Amino acid sequence: MTGTAVVFAPAPVLTVTVEERAGDPDVHLHAGGQGVWQARMLTGLGGRAVLCGGFGGESGQVVRALLEQEGIEVAAVGGEIRNGVVVQDRREGGRRMVAEATATGPSRHDLDELHNLVLARGMEAGIAVLSGPAPPDRHLVPPDLYRRLAADLTAGGCRVIADLADEWLSAVVEGGAYLLKVSHEELRAGHLAPAGTVPELVAVMHTLHAGGTEAVLVTRAEQPALALVDGCLHEIVTPRMAPADPRGAGDSMTAGIIAGLLRGDHLPDALRLGAGAGALNATRHGLGTGSRQAVERLAAATELRLLDDQGSHHLRMNRRELAAWMTRM
Repeated sequence: MTGTAVVFAPAPVLTVTVEERAGDPDVHLHAGGQGVWQARMLTGLGGRAVLCGGFGGESGQVVRALLEQEGIEVAAVGGEIRNGVVVQDRREGGRRMVAEATATGPSRHDLDELHNLVLARGMEAGIAVLSGPAPPDRHLVPPDLYRRLAADLTAGGCRVIADLADEWLSAVVEGGAYLLKVSHEELRAGHLAPAGTVPELVAVMHTLHAGGTEAVLVTRAEQPALALVDGCLHEIVTPRMAPADPRGAGDSMTAGIIAGLLRGDHLPDALRLGAGAGALNATRHGLGTGSRQAVERLAAATELRLLDDQGSHHLRMNRRELAAWMTRM
């Protein structure tokens, strides 16, 4: 596989997990967060990931070193940023939170540096995924940064893939994107698809497509995802797996899509690879992990079924109107 994708992860997190081995504590340190899980799976599938984000303080130094040990290139901004830390105890089987330190947010100067860094590397790579900060740190990164990045990357010829929610997704809608990925739970919570029915979801997808987004992907937990590609609606059907931990499956799906695009797949085939990566990750406890061979086999067994949506309707809005409509989320 050739090519590189840029992953924007504004503030990766240091995760410290305490498990048990032979009756003794077994402590694990990992880099975590949405963008990290995407970059990890992309690397595992043979792609090359450049993770652009903020790294600062002792936690930032450790996170950066851990990422580089995994073969993920780091393009960093320091400044006033300090990365968050999560400490969990899993010795009794569940996840008991021991301590959580939120990140210290970037200054206005740091935000400008992040924008310029992602813009330069994204235009060079040709594909960029915009991921969000960890939930406790969301308020530290303003949605307007995502709007500017989406608009400027798109103007520079970069394919922007957004895996976001709430006002951060709305900001990208206004800026413009190649592919928007959103869950049906988020559309329900935002009252854009109150009942979460397929007709409601499809209407939202067509509205986003009519506003300039090339492709729209809606995940539906254990139900088949819906994809709108070239104006045609598809249902993505994967072999049903026994889940071990569903967390991170959506991020693995995003990574699989990017891996497919990097190797030259057309978007439908890239969606199959993404579905395979997401399905496999749900069978594991490690986020953003999985055998490349197993992912390829699941992708080969994944179907894109064409659905009849002649009765669907959508609104015609420009990007700014779309963003205002999406803020209902």
